[in-house]
Amino acid sequence: MGQQQLLLIVLGVIIVGIAVVVGLNVFSTSSIDANVNAMIADMQNISADANAYYLKPTNMGGGGNAYTGYVIAANLATTPNAAYALTIAAQSITVVGTSQIDAAAGGKVTVTGTITRTGLNVAAGDIVK
Repeated sequence: MGQQQLLLIVLGVIIVGIAVVVGLNVFSTSSIDANVNAMIADMQNISADANAYYLKPTNMGGGGNAYTGYVIAANLATTPNAAYALTIAAQSITVVGTSQIDAAAGGKVTVTGTITRTGLNVAAGDIVK
């Protein structure tokens, strides 16, 4: 009877160990997805700010139907989610967000989006080391 109980204990420890590893993997994946979604929400805020600038006449400090001259606000450039870099053209802005936290794979998550007059178009997030 002692060997059977020992075998059940070992089997139980193995099952619990596997469950912990699976749980950590699920949590890590969920954490990365949440960070990417937060970065996209930040990009939506940047898009709204940039389009407000685009629509404002030049004599009121806006772009007059161009993004040229747009400067990202400091509170939008760096957030707890990511740091954002802009490449500005007359009719579009490319936004690259680099996460503030490391992904489970050992790198930063980057999300790239393009802001145009019609809104934000986001490409898939990548993990870069």
